[in-house]
Amino acid sequence: MGQQVCMGAMLKCTFGVAPGTLMVLPISRVLTAVPDANIMDNKPMLNILPFGMCQSIMNPMVMAATIAALGALTPMPCIPMTFVPWLPGAPTVLLGNMPTLNNSSKLLCLWGGMIGINAPGQFTVAVP
Repeated sequence: MGQQVCMGAMLKCTFGVAPGTLMVLPISRVLTAVPDANIMDNKPMLNILPFGMCQSIMNPMVMAATIAALGALTPMPCIPMTFVPWLPGAPTVLLGNMPTLNNSSKLLCLWGGMIGINAPGQFTVAVP
């Protein structure tokens, strides 16, 4: 069984250089100690905060900086571009009429990064 993910969960992007934090608004009104997340908590800069610097060559800012540096990979500030829901979630547990978010879920960034959950924010509530 996975762990229920909530506000304050630590996230990691495969192209980010620093960990990020999940922010969850108390819209669904379900709390462990803080608001719990569902698969639609995927909004860039609202739910998904930056991961320091981005190293993905698919990011236009990184590509431009790398070209300007004559091909030397030049990381640029991370601006998450997450437009699809977290997958797969826990479809048997609904939170705000959407599957709840568990710690094995992944989120794709438009720049090619895979965002995963390093720490779910709490360790007492398990979900399938």
